[in-house]
Amino acid sequence: MTLKEQLHADLTDAMRAKDEVRRSTLRMVLTSVTNEEVAGKQARELSDDEILKVLARELKKRREAASAYTDAGHPDRAQAELAEAAVIEAYLPAQLADGELAALITSAITESGASGPQAMGQVMKVVQPKVAGRADGGRVAAEVKRQLTP
Repeated sequence: MTLKEQLHADLTDAMRAKDEVRRSTLRMVLTSVTNEEVAGKQARELSDDEILKVLARELKKRREAASAYTDAGHPDRAQAELAEAAVIEAYLPAQLADGELAALITSAITESGASGPQAMGQVMKVVQPKVAGRADGGRVAAEVKRQLTP
């Protein structure tokens, strides 16, 4: 079963269970997937990896919105965004622990032969495919910067 089929099946289950948060979140995610499929010159079917990228983008939006609502003094809206984020997180691969991420970045630095902060781009090119959705890009960039700064 593809990830898209799983999302559709879970949407049906959420509708039957009258789980409003899950239902609305899955509808939103499936709409984003469909929009991505029809974007561009020709419609196409997204692979599971591409769907994971859409899910990661939607998760990031939810976290940013929750942060903005919290800063604006709307904790109820922030909670709603975090509830949606929790539904989306269930479909993403487990996040890397800090130690695992640091080890991957250390090996990428060794592999690329990079030294100094100016080589950050080289290291990011090597490490991004290895991380692939298992760590937030900002978190990866911060760790690369930390390791490259003397």
